[in-house]
Parts: sequence; C-alpha cells; structure tokens
Amino acid sequence: MDLTDLEHARALDRADPLGEFRMRFTIPDPEVVYLDGNSLGRPPRAALEALRRVTSEEWATELIRGWGHWLDAPLRVGDLLAPLIGARSGEVVVTDSTTVNLFRAASAALDARPERHAIAIATEEFPTARYVVEGLAAARGLEIRWLPEHPIEGLAVAEIDRVADEDLALIVLSQVNYRSAAIADLAAITARAREAGALVLWDLAHSAGAIPIDLTAGSADLAVGCTYKYLNGGPGAPGYLYVRRELQDEFRPPIQGWFAQAEQFEMGPRFERAAGIAGWLVGTPGMLGLAAAEVGIALSAEAGIDRIRIKGMIDGQRFHAISLLDAWLAPRGCTLGSPRDPGRRANHVAIVHPDARRLTAELMARSVIADFRAPNSIRIGLSPLSTSFEEVHRGLASLRELLDA
Repeated sequence: MDLTDLEHARALDRADPLGEFRMRFTIPDPEVVYLDGNSLGRPPRAALEALRRVTSEEWATELIRGWGHWLDAPLRVGDLLAPLIGARSGEVVVTDSTTVNLFRAASAALDARPERHAIAIATEEFPTARYVVEGLAAARGLEIRWLPEHPIEGLAVAEIDRVADEDLALIVLSQVNYRSAAIADLAAITARAREAGALVLWDLAHSAGAIPIDLTAGSADLAVGCTYKYLNGGPGAPGYLYVRRELQDEFRPPIQGWFAQAEQFEMGPRFERAAGIAGWLVGTPGMLGLAAAEVGIALSAEAGIDRIRIKGMIDGQRFHAISLLDAWLAPRGCTLGSPRDPGRRANHVAIVHPDARRLTAELMARSVIADFRAPNSIRIGLSPLSTSFEEVHRGLASLRELLDA
C-alpha cells in the first residue's frame, strides 16, 4: 500500500493498540486537526469529570474539611508520576510551576557547591530556563558557560567536557530539545558532569509521557517538568520536582514554606523541615490543577510508556509523518528539522520552511492546529494517546495544499 495514501493512515489507526485511548478524550469537533499536544494536551473526559467532582461535591459539601484528603495530593500524584520518569517512590512532588521548581532546584544545587562559580546551559535551551539561569548568575556573580547545540541533532555529550572543570557547579539542560525534538543522552551527560563534581538539573517538559525516562538508572540529581503537554493535565496544570532520595535532606530548598514544615499544624515558632521530598513543598497546592493532572498522569501510566513510545516512533518515522514530508513537502521547499533517526527523536517533528510563520497561521485558519517556533519551524506534535494517524495525514495534506497555492 502507498504510504502516502489516506487508507494507509486509516489502516494504521485500525491496528493501533492505543486507539481506544483517543475515545477517552473530549473531541467536540472531529474536523479540527490537532497537532499541538506537545504544547497542550487534549482534555481527558475523566479530567473534566474530576474537576466537576472536586468543585461540586468535595469543595461544595466538604468545605475546609476537604483538606483532610487534599493535603497529601502533591505527594500522592508524585508517586503516580514517578514510574513514568524512572524515579522511586518518595522522589517526586507535583506542585507549583516548572519555572518555580527550576529556580528552586537550581538555587539548592548552587548552594550545595558554594566554592564553584560557573553554571552551564545550552544556547538553544527553552527561554524560561535561560532566563532563570541568567537571573541566578546575575544575583550570585556567576559565570554562564554556553553549550552550543546542533539545531537538529541537539547537544553532543563531548560538549560537556569543554565546560566541566573544578569551577562548574551546575548544568541545566532539557532532555528533549523543544525545537527539534532531539533527545539528549541523560545518563552520559550526568556521568560526565559528575566526574567533574558538577550537578545536572534536567527539564523533562517534552519527554515525560512521550519517551521512556530512567532517572534512577541515569543517576540523575534533580529534574523538573510540566504536566500539561503529553501528560494532558490541562492549561496551567502544576509542574513537578524530582530530587534524588540521597540529596533530599542534604540540599536545602531556598523557600521555607508552611507546607514543608515537619509539624505543620503545630504552628511552631521556627521552621523545621519535613524529611524527604515533603520538605520541598512550599505553599497551598492548587487542587483543581492537581485533580486534572492526576487523571492525565494515570492515563499515561495505564497505556504504558513503552507502548506510547512505539506509537510515537511509528507516527513520526517512515510509516507516516516523515514519509509524508519526504513525498509531499520536501519537493515543495520543506526540510526536516528533527533527527531522522527515530531513536534520537522524541514525539514531535519539526518541518522547516522559510515561510513557516505564515504557513502556521494559514493552517490554523483551516482548523489545522500546529505551532510555529522561531526562526522557521512548524512543529507537528504527535501525542500518541489522542492523535490519530488520519489526523496527521489530513494536517500535512493541508500544508501541501497551502504550499501549492
């Protein structure tokens, strides 16, 4: 069968072992082609029901008594998430935003290396991380060492050797490049940094729920991420923070909040941090966001990250998105802005074109929702639980028509 034929996409959908999960998402308009789940996942039906339950039943009827079972939500949902990122129970807390957690984790890491005066980050790192690092460096008088990234293949492990010495305290790095979807070698980079005595803070925003992650096997120190992309937790859903068990009590969080107090309701005169990951909490958790995030995380856990990864690789590689790019879009001036090797690429595909900004806007007008990333990429998000093969086919067919026009 012709790989570019619509019937081929439909055949892939019929054979998809994760196909039934699509029906568990709210899709009010089947004509909308949604290829942006890598920025904001579709809403699971159960998440909308969870929001209704928390507001109409728990909040409305239990009132403040609801805190009897709400208080442990950041830890409970953290333990639910832990296996998806290769962490152990008691190493993850779901709370605050990715940016806040990144600032807290980076601050604690820098405090743990007070004799060192440099911090490293990739030149192509997501803007929030760069901005946080620039702010920390300015406040502490630190040198920033910039790691050059290949625009498609991402960061080479050998670049770590160029910046890692006795003065480097911390490296901040995304496991998946937000533009190209290139996957960094978490274990190798962590090992190179550790040889120099430096710590690594990983951002898992574009990898959690998309690809297998093993923070434990990779000996990761710290990690953060969000729950609203592939984990389908909803807009503004809480982020999460991972601290390796052996470091939780050794490192000191920069914010001493009430929710991290050992005897919280004793209202003691001094801060006495709770042991373990609970000591990294800060303030009151947002229960609506946590309720929706818990459902999204549970869906990914039920599907299994290995099956999610297999579908993501099929959808991106020769069986679908990239085969369509090669056949339809390359002759019309597009190039692949992601690694061609599926083992090196996560779950979005970057299509490079000089007119990418305009094309993305025109796709939106046709109810094909992708996103533009400067300077010249259209990102096609392949969210395995909610995106169908036919959806990808229809979206790229629309792009072909625009290029012809």
